[in-house]
Amino acid sequence: MTDRLAIYRGTSLDPYENLAVEETLCGSVPEGLMILYLWQNRNTVVIGRNQNAWKECRTDLLKEEGGLLARRLSGGGAVFHDLGNLNFTFIVNSEDYDLDRQLSVIEDACRSLGVAASRSGRNDVLAEGRKFSGNAFYSHRGKSYHHGTLLVSVDTEKLGRYLRPSQAKLRAKGVDSVHSRVVNLSELRPGLTVKDLSSAMEESFQRVFGMKAELLPQGYADPERVAVLRERNASWEWNYGRQLPMDAVFEERFAWGEIRAELDIPDGTVRSAGIFTDSMDWTLAERLKAALAGARFTKEDIALRISASDLDHKEDLVRLFTGQDK
Repeated sequence: MTDRLAIYRGTSLDPYENLAVEETLCGSVPEGLMILYLWQNRNTVVIGRNQNAWKECRTDLLKEEGGLLARRLSGGGAVFHDLGNLNFTFIVNSEDYDLDRQLSVIEDACRSLGVAASRSGRNDVLAEGRKFSGNAFYSHRGKSYHHGTLLVSVDTEKLGRYLRPSQAKLRAKGVDSVHSRVVNLSELRPGLTVKDLSSAMEESFQRVFGMKAELLPQGYADPERVAVLRERNASWEWNYGRQLPMDAVFEERFAWGEIRAELDIPDGTVRSAGIFTDSMDWTLAERLKAALAGARFTKEDIALRISASDLDHKEDLVRLFTGQDK
């Protein structure tokens, strides 16, 4: 039974640290306590536990524009975070998990700000028929959390550009995002800020659960544990190199001939390549296969492998694999 409430205000804008804090709080939440964790990420795409990064996001464009890609523990689809978005997490022992009341906190907070909100299915909260909050869920060893986004003044132009896969033809196995029509709450209530909504969430949390919440001090989440998890969260292996089978197809016509490359990428690295070309150089296919074998599926690694090879037409071949994600 929940008999205590606490609020933890995130101060970092680093998604890898924030997700580490969330996991640490969840793993150590004591019996009877529910924590509301409020946090923000800067220019980040966060994908679900079982999603394929390349299929969900224009990863190279995101990186080129200073953005970050992060993978969370919960399921669900890809979301874009910037400083116009407020993230929330309800953290509690599984026996005290109460999704209905937790969602009621969001509805009550919006109502207090003059916005009527309604639930759609299990995952979304809508205002005037458009989505402003997507929700996801995680449970492990008797601990649970429910987290999500609250769009206040998100850059929807970036959201639309990043949450699209590469123009390379990807055939990937995993969970796809279903993109809904979204709305910023500031569109419905002009002048609304993230700070306003954060305060409303804290007040509604206490109102819905009928008790006063204590404010947890910074550092409450074990810093050593957070540091370990942050390192994992920021790693290429965690975000890209998971066992989500994928293949990608690249094709282009150059002055010297047409080429099509079919890459098998079972864990974020090129395991094998099928190269088809009408080039007069009959050795091109085998030499390109050899150059790509074992490469990470990133612009940088593929370009490095090609540049270090003895292949002809290196500039064209680099462009084949790296010029399609604009």
